[in-house]
Amino acid sequence: MDSIIKNSLKNSSTYQVYRELVKELSEQNSTTGNDKTEALVNYTKLNERRMNRWDKTLKITEAAQQEICEFDQNVTWLVITESWCGDAAHVLPVLNKIAELNNHIDLKIVLRDKNPELMDAFLTNGSRSIPKLIMIDDETGAVLNSYGPRPSEASSLVNAYKAKHGALSPEFKEDLQHWYNSNKGQNIIDDVTNILCELQPTVCQ
Repeated sequence: MDSIIKNSLKNSSTYQVYRELVKELSEQNSTTGNDKTEALVNYTKLNERRMNRWDKTLKITEAAQQEICEFDQNVTWLVITESWCGDAAHVLPVLNKIAELNNHIDLKIVLRDKNPELMDAFLTNGSRSIPKLIMIDDETGAVLNSYGPRPSEASSLVNAYKAKHGALSPEFKEDLQHWYNSNKGQNIIDDVTNILCELQPTVCQ
């Protein structure tokens, strides 16, 4: 596991570099990943617009900012993603905003299809679901926790729908995007802040 993570970190990029990549691919009618279908290209274009919007409009409450800033353990946040992933377009900008608030958090990004061994070590119910955040202790290299592919409230909605209908319909996927837009990243902020509190209880005292 240690060697897999180390190799993936060598291939990782910053959020800013990843955003430039998505912008370039969108302009070139292309996408990350092994499959370059027209549908995935269109998703990449859509996600470029989504991330632009969240980068500009996302707000973190003062209470959450205080808890985030009090976390003082040096960690790397390694996120597995692809440019066509709709959930990632909502989640990644939030993770970046959180990391920008705390110099102890170093956000890095890798692509799923270029890092299959890493992805297979962090499956979700046996699936290569993304985005997946892996929290790594910089001093020991230990994996402290993982998060994703969706915030907790969205996961509950997805699980309930799958239990009733078996698979996600296009209508549900559209409803899920509306949920992300109305929630404005707050569920992600709450989830991640709770994880930081679990890792370092003094943060939330």
